[in-house]
Amino acid sequence: MGILLGLVTALTWGGADFVARSSTHRIGTLRTMFYMQFTGFLLLTISMRWLGGWGHLADGSGWQPWGWGFLAGLLNACGTLSLYRSFEIGKMAVVAPLSASYPALTLILSSRVGGIILILFGVAVVAGGEHVPSENPAQPVKTNSRGIGLAIAAAVAFGALFWLLGIRIVPHVGAIQAVWMIRLTSSLLTASVIFSAAQPMRLPRGSVRWMALSMGTFDTLAFVLSNRGMQLEQVAVISVLGSLYGAVTVGLAAIFLREHISRWQWTGIATIFAGIFLISR
Repeated sequence: MGILLGLVTALTWGGADFVARSSTHRIGTLRTMFYMQFTGFLLLTISMRWLGGWGHLADGSGWQPWGWGFLAGLLNACGTLSLYRSFEIGKMAVVAPLSASYPALTLILSSRVGGIILILFGVAVVAGGEHVPSENPAQPVKTNSRGIGLAIAAAVAFGALFWLLGIRIVPHVGAIQAVWMIRLTSSLLTASVIFSAAQPMRLPRGSVRWMALSMGTFDTLAFVLSNRGMQLEQVAVISVLGSLYGAVTVGLAAIFLREHISRWQWTGIATIFAGIFLISR
């Protein structure tokens, strides 16, 4: 069951991030992140009573669940901000797989090292196989490196986040309650940055409004599924499966955005799924 939750997590995260790419190009990184996080926060707040209640956040456990939840939100805010900015300035076929390399930080927690290493190798191949043609045909092909640093920063933040979620935060806060804290903290931090930068907070209009709703729904659902999966399966396994969102976004970019995907990238995607087979045995 944990394996299935991890795979569904990858699909929902991949879809949410693909929509985020379009939104960042229309309203910018900060507003996209805020409306995604705030939409998820509202949805969880409304439905919390049917999802198990507030758990350790309201049972007299003191400040520690709130402290762990705030830390999770801080790491998520840093990771998401870096990721969305890389979507805005970079190419999805490059930055999405790079950001999906975060399970390397949780590798030590897993005993299924062979499959996980294979998946991470596939992620590296997908990221390294993207090139853009040079303006001068006589010159060698140049690597498209825009957004790579931000994608790596996102991977580091997400790696720390999911390691802490599995071993500390979810046990102390609860699977769904931890996501609520992440959405609350990230919304407040993003709103603070927007206000301090004197950027407008007006609601998006037209199709962007529906983008924000879909991003908030899918990304929040992915977090809930991932946290639940960590309660059933090894943390590193769920992290690796969730990181397959990189392959999902690459595929969607190829289909809908006509982004070029090299043979090496397709080889990397195949390697990733071979790794899934190994860890699911």
